[in-house]
Amino acid sequence: MTEDFDPTATDHPEEALAVYAQLRERCPVAHSAAYGGFWALTRHADVAAAASDPRTFISSVRAVVPSDPRGLRRPPLNYDAPAHTPYRRALDRTLQRSRIDRLAPRLREHAARELAPMLARGSGDVAQEFGARFPAWVTTEWLNLSPATAPVLADTATRWVQAWRRMDGPVVNAASEAMYDMARALVAARREQPLPVEEDPASSLLAERHEGAPLEEEQLVGALRQSLVVGMVAPPILLGSVCVHLARDRELQDRLRADPSLVPAAVEEFLRLYTPYRGFARTVAHDVDLHGRRISPGEPVTLVYAAANRDPAVFPDPDAFVLDRPNIAAHLAFGRGRHHCAGMPLARLALAVALETLLAATAGFVLDGPLEGARMPEIGYVSVPLRFTPHP
Repeated sequence: MTEDFDPTATDHPEEALAVYAQLRERCPVAHSAAYGGFWALTRHADVAAAASDPRTFISSVRAVVPSDPRGLRRPPLNYDAPAHTPYRRALDRTLQRSRIDRLAPRLREHAARELAPMLARGSGDVAQEFGARFPAWVTTEWLNLSPATAPVLADTATRWVQAWRRMDGPVVNAASEAMYDMARALVAARREQPLPVEEDPASSLLAERHEGAPLEEEQLVGALRQSLVVGMVAPPILLGSVCVHLARDRELQDRLRADPSLVPAAVEEFLRLYTPYRGFARTVAHDVDLHGRRISPGEPVTLVYAAANRDPAVFPDPDAFVLDRPNIAAHLAFGRGRHHCAGMPLARLALAVALETLLAATAGFVLDGPLEGARMPEIGYVSVPLRFTPHP
């Protein structure tokens, strides 16, 4: 099989995006020999179509490239319908707009508190410090965990994420098992004292039924274990990439600081520009012929959302930040179809709160050291040192 590109050649996001731009134009269905071999779709139309065709592009074999060598599958991400449906329904129930809006005041308090140490020093790594700790509070509030859990989750999930990127199996296993213990303890607590199902994911999963029967214990625990970590991977990278952009574009930084009402629209454009995933995967169920290439059953295909969101066929001037793009709703930062990100309303709120807090607490910020790019399956920055200018 011809190798069209090597995703391991660079972790620098701008270089990786340049490669995807070339593929999008000249080789929109590209093959790589890395990670055991996989295909990559880079055009918006192809990515959107694949994400919306769960019969052809199935999710039950692998969720990302590179995939978990242990072969573990957790619902709902690694399940196809109908097995996927009850888990997704139970989680969706707890992510309605009314509940998310009620979380906003507490998230603002958490953001201010977690940002304070960096502000006191006048500098810090916004991705590795604030970007790692604040999302743990977002997850803690959503899952109704005790406040003491948030710093433990931040440390454990960060250890898991970093070990996963290094392919350090023993550390991945130890951190994963620690999060399984958190999930089991949460299930036990909710069995004894359930909360309203619209307010609590564990209670909602316990109350859910599939073909008249309760969800299986280990799968229910797996869904909560997945919920503990899923919100800890992308947010630090996305926030880091946004801060790199704003540090380089002082005019936009000052504009958003002066008018916070622009932040929600800016968040949508940042999501398009800095989509933190390039390796979300499906597996084809039957022969697929696309742009002159044949993908055979069982072969993995990555839906390169980061490339699709910069497709000039959909987004004019795709590499530029354009506030209030008329078709911004077409972006695929949260995927599409039945596996689109369940937590997208919470993710939007969390990013808006983080940005508003950072902008309000500073008179300005600039880059203050070398940047570190994310490895496959993510794309963006995992280390973003900033230096802050305080208010007079």
